[in-house]
Formats: sequence, C-alpha cells, structure tokens
Amino acid sequence: MGDTDVKGDAVIDRKYHGGVDKACYMYSADVYDVWKGQYPTSDWSWGMFGENLTIQGLDEQEIYIGDVYRIGEALVEVSEPREPCFKLGIRFGTQAVLKSFVYQPHCGVYVRVLEQGKVLPGDAMVLVNRAQEEFTMSRIYWLRYHATVSDIQEIERVLLLQELADSAKRGLKKRLSFLVG
Repeated sequence: MGDTDVKGDAVIDRKYHGGVDKACYMYSADVYDVWKGQYPTSDWSWGMFGENLTIQGLDEQEIYIGDVYRIGEALVEVSEPREPCFKLGIRFGTQAVLKSFVYQPHCGVYVRVLEQGKVLPGDAMVLVNRAQEEFTMSRIYWLRYHATVSDIQEIERVLLLQELADSAKRGLKKRLSFLVG
C-alpha cells in the first residue's frame, strides 16, 4: 500500500477515488452471497464493489472512524465509509444497485495509510488502536443517507471527529443542510 493508493491499482478518477483519505477501499467478503442473490446475472469476482481488499469478517458495525489496523506490513487508519456512485451501477449493469447499496449497512471501509507496506492474501487485519467508541462506519453511513431531524445533534458530533475525512464531512453537511432546511 502506498500513501495515496494501492500499488499496481489504476485509479481512473482521482477527484473521487484514491488520495490520502481513500488510499485503499476494503469490502466484506461475508456479504457477497447476499448481493449475488439480488443480482445473480452479474459477473461475480472478488473486487466486484471496486474494493482493493476483500476481507473475511469485515463488519462495519464493529469498525469505528479512527481505528488503526495492521494489515500485513501496512498500518492504516479508518477514514470514511464509501458513498456509492454511478460507477457501481455500471459494474452491476443497473443504477438501481445504488438504492440497494444505501439501504444496507455494508458500505465498506476507506483507510488512509500511516505506514506503507506489503499486504498479501491471508494477512490478518489486527486492531492496533481505537480512537473513539461512539461512531461506527455503519452509523456514519446511516446518518449520511437516512438521518432525520432528531439526529441533528449526533451529526454535529460526528463532524467534530478529526479522523473523519473531509469528503465524508461534506456529505454529512449536505444531509444536515437538508434537515435544517
């Protein structure tokens, strides 16, 4: 893993992908079968969601913004959930997948690289440090797309997290603006 992307991976749209806060995208292998059931005619292979790493046991409900993990030789910090775009729809052959994606808790995990290093198949993802225990990836993802007026104060607290990437903060601010009118 490099500072701004995974070596050997072609990042086509650097405006929205790659960079310090999105150096690597990880998605759970555990939910592939659920998606295969919904989209059985798609061409299924690892990396279907555009992830750099497909990880068994990755659970966004147990991963917090700012968590630091050792994966192989690399040290990474959880920075933000994925916000799906039209490219996911292209991959699935329908833009309807975007709506399905935002109505489930498995958004995947973007990380920034604190220490570069090789990551090999089978390397464990080991928690090294937890910066906070209030906001999981799933909760922040839910707030981005589904928060109501009763969640305004919670969004305001999320926006104070230093470890949360600026792009995720922009998305939450959009939701906040929508809620406060």
